[in-house]
Amino acid sequence: MALADIVGGLATLCSISSFVPQAWKVIRTRDTDAISTRMYVLTVTGFSLWLTYGIMLGALPLIAANGVCLLLSAFILAMKLLPRRKREEVAQSLGG
Repeated sequence: MALADIVGGLATLCSISSFVPQAWKVIRTRDTDAISTRMYVLTVTGFSLWLTYGIMLGALPLIAANGVCLLLSAFILAMKLLPRRKREEVAQSLGG
């Protein structure tokens, strides 16, 4: 395995791991007050652009990593923007 593959794998692991606890916390507590809407809009935009870039290059590692991170960050942003009642329903349906 090439060093670049190892670095890319570790970067993917770190990126995905950074969003999973936040998504789970939102599901569990339904609390999004401390989450910055602007930061998550920027994050979702960034992951969308990285995903597009990966697709344009045909680079599966970029596509996979940024696709998963996009889904997680978009979920967190959506939960932030949803009204409290709807957020409760979504979290309940996900087992939180």
